[in-house]
Amino acid sequence: MSKDTNSSGIAHNALTTGTLIKGSIQAEEDLRIDGKVEGLIECGGKVIIGPQAEVIGDIFCTNADLIGSVQGNVTIKETLCLKATSVFTGDVVAGSVEIEPGAVFNGTCKMQ
Repeated sequence: MSKDTNSSGIAHNALTTGTLIKGSIQAEEDLRIDGKVEGLIECGGKVIIGPQAEVIGDIFCTNADLIGSVQGNVTIKETLCLKATSVFTGDVVAGSVEIEPGAVFNGTCKMQ
């Protein structure tokens, strides 16, 4: 996992394509995953699951954009956005949920 600075100068973490992590990830800043994770993800910021990414495990964060595949339960303090290419299987607890046409959602949703 690398820690980069994007164009806005805010630090974020990135897990690139072709990388596999088995175990827990804890991040204070935003996190982008383009590889594969099998385990728990806890993030104090926003989690982005890229188009080629696959996550098998639970996610706890402030905001999340799912573009790839997630199998597990997610707890989001603010907003979960399921993009058109996302495939999500699991239960959601979130402040709000946005689902784009074409997104696949199999599970339950509880709004806080």
